[in-house]
Amino acid sequence: MTFATTDLCDDNATLLEDGRLAVLPPVFRHFGRHQRFSGRATTLKVFEDNALVRATLETAGEGHVLVIDGGASLRRALVGGQLGLLAQDNGWAGIIVNGCIRDSAEIEACEIGVRALAVHPQKSGKKGEGERNVRVHIGGVPVSPGDWIYADADGILVAQQKLV
Repeated sequence: MTFATTDLCDDNATLLEDGRLAVLPPVFRHFGRHQRFSGRATTLKVFEDNALVRATLETAGEGHVLVIDGGASLRRALVGGQLGLLAQDNGWAGIIVNGCIRDSAEIEACEIGVRALAVHPQKSGKKGEGERNVRVHIGGVPVSPGDWIYADADGILVAQQKLV
């Protein structure tokens, strides 16, 4: 699939104005081999605990993008190399982490797209706390399960409908 987030914004100005299309804040770093990725959103709300992240990535991704609201915590990593491989092997298009990742060199080798705020060497907790498929807010932008995510070198879009 070929698209440019800049063109999607230009071609859908009305959707931007009425909120059906939004741009995530430009605070995410790129990891993984795929700079450009898109798919339906599967959402998680967790805080410094990635047991639910692992459980989700162990399921068939079917080309979806896992959007993890980690509360923007910079104190622990929510995704590491093993989870990057799980995402790749189970057909996820990408992962967006409102928080940190670790094992960045391993994630760079994965055939997925990953966006995260930063890297952090400390692993997360494993209590299994959190919620799946709930509306989350990433940098003030709402993301609902089933929304469409479009990411490339210029940014990350959240659309309530398929754009391409």
